[in-house]
Order: sequence, then C-alpha cells, then structure tokens
Amino acid sequence: MTIFPPGLLPEGLSDRLPPQAEASARLARRVLDTVATHGYERVMPPLAEFEETLTQRLKSMRAQDLLRVVDPVSQRTLAFRPDMTAQAGRIAATRLANAPRPLRLSYAGPVIRLRANQLRPERERLQVGAELIGSDSVAAAVEIVNVAIEALQAAGVTGITIDFTLPDLIDSLAAGPLPLAPDIIEAVRTELDAKDAGALTALGPDAAAYLPLIEATGPFHAAMDRLEAFNARIGGAIDSRIAGLRAIAKPIGWDITLTLDPTERHGFEYQNWFGFSIFAEGFIGEIGRGGSYAIARADGTDEPAMGFSLYPDPLIDAGFGGESPKRLFLPLGHDPVRAADLRREGWQTVAALSEGEDGAAQRCSHWLNGADPTAY
Repeated sequence: MTIFPPGLLPEGLSDRLPPQAEASARLARRVLDTVATHGYERVMPPLAEFEETLTQRLKSMRAQDLLRVVDPVSQRTLAFRPDMTAQAGRIAATRLANAPRPLRLSYAGPVIRLRANQLRPERERLQVGAELIGSDSVAAAVEIVNVAIEALQAAGVTGITIDFTLPDLIDSLAAGPLPLAPDIIEAVRTELDAKDAGALTALGPDAAAYLPLIEATGPFHAAMDRLEAFNARIGGAIDSRIAGLRAIAKPIGWDITLTLDPTERHGFEYQNWFGFSIFAEGFIGEIGRGGSYAIARADGTDEPAMGFSLYPDPLIDAGFGGESPKRLFLPLGHDPVRAADLRREGWQTVAALSEGEDGAAQRCSHWLNGADPTAY
C-alpha cells in the first residue's frame, strides 16, 4: 500500500496560504464590485453537476475531458465544472428563464480540469466573469469589453491588450462569397490559425483566396485597413462585422492596446460572430477572454448572449490584490472598546492570548500602546 505524505496534494492542485488567499479574495471582490456597478447580479452555481447536463452546454469540451465521479446518492455520473459560463447559461435558461431581458449575471469561483497544459500547469483555477444574456448586439459587445477593462483596471492591472477575433468568419465566408469544399474547411481553419501561407496555398485555389486574412492580423487599425481591403474584393460581404469591430473599438481608452486576429479559433469554439482575448504586460498568455455565443433554451431555440471570463491566478501570484492590511497587535489587558473602535476604522486586530506573544511575528505592523497604535 502506497503511503502519501500528509501534505501532498494531487498534481495541478495547490493551497493558497496567507497572505495570497486574502489577495485572491480581494481581487475577486474588486472585479465583482466593479461589474455590480453596471447592474450585473451575482449567481453561485454548484461545483459539480450531472455530467449530461454540463456537457450539453460545454460545446468546447468533451465528457472524457472532465473530472468525473459517481454520485453515491443518485448513482449518476457527476462532472466538476471546468468553466462557469456554461453554468450561468443553464441558470439563465432554466431558473431565470422568465426574468426580464437583457439579464446581467456575474460569478466567481474555482474551476477544475482533468488535465493542465504546459503554459498553465494548474488544474484548478479561479474564474471571475460576467454574462449579458438576451443580446449579442454591437451595443452589448461594447458594454462587455469595456466592463472587462474597467474591472481589470479596478484590480490594479495596467498594460492591457485586447485582441479581437471573428470566430465564425471562415464558416460564414465558406457558405457564401468564398465557397470551400466541406472536407477542407477544417484544414483552412488550421492553416489560418497557424498563419501558414504556404500550407494554405497548397490546399488549392479556393483556400488560397483566404490568404489576405493572414495579413489582416496585428495592430488593430492597420489590420482593419487590410480587412476592409479584403472585404471590398469580396463585394462587402462582411460590412456588418467590420462596422461592429469599429464601433466596439471606438470608446476604448487610448491606454489600451488593440490588436486583431480575425481567424483565431483556439479557445473560441462556442463563440460566434465576435470574440476577444485579454492580455496584460508582463504576463505570458491570456488572462481572460470573452465574446458572443448562444444559450440553448428548454424549447430547443437559442438565446443570444455576450460575456467575459477572467482567470486572475497569475495576477495573484504576481502580487495583485496583496496590499498589506493595517494589522494591530492587542496586548493582554487592552481596552476592548478602543479595539472595537479601531476595527471600525479599518484595522485588523490580533489579540494576545498569553504573556510573551510577539505581535511582529503575527505579521502586525503596529501594537496598541494604551489608546494609540504604535509602529513596531
């Protein structure tokens, strides 16, 4: 029998200790408070659901990619959530099906995946986000993108980059102005994602017609000019998408870097006309993403929606949300009334339980000297 050390955790799972655990809660709180000022109300879905219920709404993930267990009560398979967006969609389509639209929901909590990747070895991550359900209009996209930016700025994040994409662009073009045989559509998507012009050309003349989309990538305004030139060559088939991107970008502050990759699909499997990734200076990989999608209603129809999710663990590891609190040591015999007053003023107090305790060792910056906090 293998005996594991008592402190050993499964691969990809870890504890958050003081003060990082507090920093995590503080950062999540700032994001949630920010989206709440825009009318987004908090929901708290469970950590696990019946597998079939969850997988019906996780279009980007297969059942075998989920961490699953058998429920001893129902004897049915449960799956731990790898994403909270799908759960917010379930709540909107069932419990809040009759709530007025547009419906604005927010959430925060841990999500867990069966496997990690090399870029992010953690299998459990914190997810914080907001969903606007009942509209996938340009106005909804403007709101979602700007609320996401405002939430990150409230958490102290600077050097933000927003990378826009049009997830279903290839499907739309292949079904209309630039027809593609069904058996090469996925290959065209793959080579566009890889920005491999040679491989795209090798797929044939129909695929080669998509080459200008590789060039329409990079800093937003220059890439949009190239996308508009491509649009002119195909008879204005994507006029509405271009107008939408321009409208979404227009109110974004000058301090935010904007880029465009119109054919990016990785991670946007369930988004439709619009998507975006969020990056921050000094961090490898994205710290959030969002876009438009559809929620399946109980009657079989789809409801439009728009949202974003942030994954702030790298921010927490880098010290965001970790401002030192005012922590005050209360020696034996202190005045409890004065201590209560100081707590109301924002101090955290740590009361001595025996003689000889060291307040500095308790991470206190001050001690109560009579009626006044005194620095160590």
